[in-house]
Amino acid sequence: MKLTDKEKYMRLCQDEPSIPLYLQDWWLNCVCGAPFWDVLLYENDKGAILAAMPVYTPCKGVISMPPFTQSMGIWCEACPKQAITAYFVRQLPPTKSFFVNFLSSFTDWQPFYWEGYKQTTRYNYIMPLMTSHEFMWKNLSENIRRNIQKAHKKFNITIQKNVPVDAFLQLNAMVYARQKKKAPALSVLKTVIEQALKREQGAIWGAYDAGNKLHAAVFCAWQSERAYYIAAGVDTQFRNSGAQTAVLWQVIQDVSGQAKTFDFCGSMIPGIAHFFQQFGATQTPYFTISKGTLDVWLRLKRKFLKI
Repeated sequence: MKLTDKEKYMRLCQDEPSIPLYLQDWWLNCVCGAPFWDVLLYENDKGAILAAMPVYTPCKGVISMPPFTQSMGIWCEACPKQAITAYFVRQLPPTKSFFVNFLSSFTDWQPFYWEGYKQTTRYNYIMPLMTSHEFMWKNLSENIRRNIQKAHKKFNITIQKNVPVDAFLQLNAMVYARQKKKAPALSVLKTVIEQALKREQGAIWGAYDAGNKLHAAVFCAWQSERAYYIAAGVDTQFRNSGAQTAVLWQVIQDVSGQAKTFDFCGSMIPGIAHFFQQFGATQTPYFTISKGTLDVWLRLKRKFLKI
């Protein structure tokens, strides 16, 4: 029986370590729902897959970004060539709304421009991981080091791994409640965490005080050579304990044995961006490419996904 492109891609994900976490089939199943994502393939004459472009289609006529996923776009064995990008642009189905954050390795969006798409440059923050934790400590800003020391010495914070998933989700929801924002679907985040734990590609770290009260926690996932800061939570009554900084520092140290780089997963919010940079992360640009009326997607999102 002939395999579908999606089945071919799922097989490729089992064998190709260079496919980023966000483009892995298991991740897409979690964040999109298996029926709502598909993939475009670029193959050579022998049927070998040279490039792929997974797409999230939550409803007809819309291609967008799923929750807890910083970037998607095109995976290629090497940097995507213009001819490959042009091929994918031609293969995309007609859409009312297209909105995709591309991987930072994608640097030539001209074929999209020629077809009427728009581009906005955004920024991610990435830092190299080193086996020498002392060296990484020296790269931290004075403010970050001071907060870590405050957490341990003043508030008696200790960092523990394998925080219960439900405890983490409660803490994560507090962040949005404090900002009076609607939290992304926690059921999706729970599914992602459970699958990452099952695959041994993720963990939750927590910062506890002497009374075993959880101040802050971080969920990090990894794949191949990169670790990703996916989600965090902070108990609002302990925002000034330095626990959030201390737990993130511990995560960075621990995953230095799993990956070569740490991906903070970006933010255009000044305070968050500055926080990431203080860990020694380098500002890295990526493209957001769009076409059509984005408010169409927002209306459909509220109606059909009920979020």
